[in-house]
Amino acid sequence: MLRVQPFQAIRPDPNKAAQVACVPYDVINTAEARELARGNPHSFLHVIRAEIDLPESTNPYDAAVYAKARENLERFLREDVLRRDTAPRMFIYRQVMNHRSQTGLVCCCHIDDYANDIIRKHETTRKDKEDDRTRHVLEVNAHAEPVFLTYRDQPSIDDLVEADINDRPLFHFVGKDGVTHTVWAAHEQRGYAEAFGRVPCAYIADGHHRSASAARAGAERRAANPQHTGQEEYNWFLAVLFPASQLRIMPYNRVVKDLNGRSVDAVLAAMKGIGSVSAANNPQPTKPGHVCIHMNKQWHELAFDPKSINHDDPIRSLDVSLLQERVLTPILGIGDPRTDKRIDFVGGIRGTAELEKRVNSGEMAIAFSMYPTTIEQLMAVSDAGEIMPPKSTWFEPKLRSGLMVHSLD
Repeated sequence: MLRVQPFQAIRPDPNKAAQVACVPYDVINTAEARELARGNPHSFLHVIRAEIDLPESTNPYDAAVYAKARENLERFLREDVLRRDTAPRMFIYRQVMNHRSQTGLVCCCHIDDYANDIIRKHETTRKDKEDDRTRHVLEVNAHAEPVFLTYRDQPSIDDLVEADINDRPLFHFVGKDGVTHTVWAAHEQRGYAEAFGRVPCAYIADGHHRSASAARAGAERRAANPQHTGQEEYNWFLAVLFPASQLRIMPYNRVVKDLNGRSVDAVLAAMKGIGSVSAANNPQPTKPGHVCIHMNKQWHELAFDPKSINHDDPIRSLDVSLLQERVLTPILGIGDPRTDKRIDFVGGIRGTAELEKRVNSGEMAIAFSMYPTTIEQLMAVSDAGEIMPPKSTWFEPKLRSGLMVHSLD
């Protein structure tokens, strides 16, 4: 069963929370991080993207970057931008975006639960990204960003959360993107631990590299500690646990640079051989098994034959798998989407207008607007011990970094 525990949080002065909070490290590049942090010396990007405080020629993986990250975290503590709690606690974190809310428990989860698949995965991780975040954790001596986890709804946990959010919040602010963030202290910490102790497993929604790096960093600290007892903070990592029913997965759309030597008519004819194709009244598919396609300034809708979809197979029944196996590979010649330079991926938060823009400009030849993967599909893949195709899910809103930090000591 799942283990959760309170932690001695490092968190912002409430008056500075909105300035400190930032998007996760992996949704922006260095140039975007520099721009977002411009004029804001308290942005947590100075910790998770510390290369922005070094010359532009600096390699993001240079030793100086990790040293700067630790220096900036220590400076934030010294200048009272961040404060260390005097006692361990858990928190409730609510985000509201477009009138939809998701409310989760901020706590620490055990690295052995990750290793033993009580915390389940659905993505592979890249070694270079794992190496980067592992080094960041060890150099900074903290988990700077939480992992986004989900679990099947539990009424007993809902009741505990409902009681806590009636109190005065610790933080409450609206981000520049319009997302509202509110944090409360959790009072029934033993109650939460007992309730989650009855949850058989949790699922990584977002943060596979952060989870893997937490496990690696904890293992390294164990190996280096001859007095290891199992009670140390490095055995735990920072997470936010949300009930599955509250989460929203947006589509992860695709664009391809060329038509693999075919004409628009030839591509349409080939797609008619695998399903029904019609003019699309809406650029977003309204149900699974359907994909909307933009070419030559027109939208079309492809509906795969329902009888041809094996819904007992959690991977091959995914819309992203159907598209890859039946269109992208045989018609457009896209082999491995992880490495093929002809394909790119567009998060659903950008909307279908972004797909039209990239095709109509001539940058891309064809765009695919996907029906979003469901949270039930994500859990089914994880339960089966399988790995989802790349770029299958896009969660919004993203957790904000800097609101809670977990020290390894």
